[in-house]
Amino acid sequence: MKNGKAFPIPVRVKYACEKCPAWCCTYDEIEVTRRDVERLARHFGLDFETAEVRFTKMKQGTVHLLRHRKDKVFDSACMFLDQDKRRCTVYEARPGVCRKYPDSTRCGYYDFLTFEREQQGDEEMVAVT
Repeated sequence: MKNGKAFPIPVRVKYACEKCPAWCCTYDEIEVTRRDVERLARHFGLDFETAEVRFTKMKQGTVHLLRHRKDKVFDSACMFLDQDKRRCTVYEARPGVCRKYPDSTRCGYYDFLTFEREQQGDEEMVAVT
């Protein structure tokens, strides 16, 4: 503790995103900040205003949410989700909320998915309820 700050403690997670069908990408409201939109704009070589219109929608006139599109597995998903690979297409430029998720050592959906796959005896099963 040289500089008065505690040493970072590594987080030991109990989930594996590579086995998930991108459940977090299907949240109805994926809130983004101005900084997130600026990052996406740079990623696509766009100005802020164009990126804002193209990638976000407004909620109650003040909150920006990522746009969705129809999804093969769930009803809808983030527009940046590759629906075949179930992976983010803008991972390096993804919004802050996506960078922080999940914010604990456990992911509820992963626990549910693991349980269902064990019960069904099917490692490829995608539980959508």
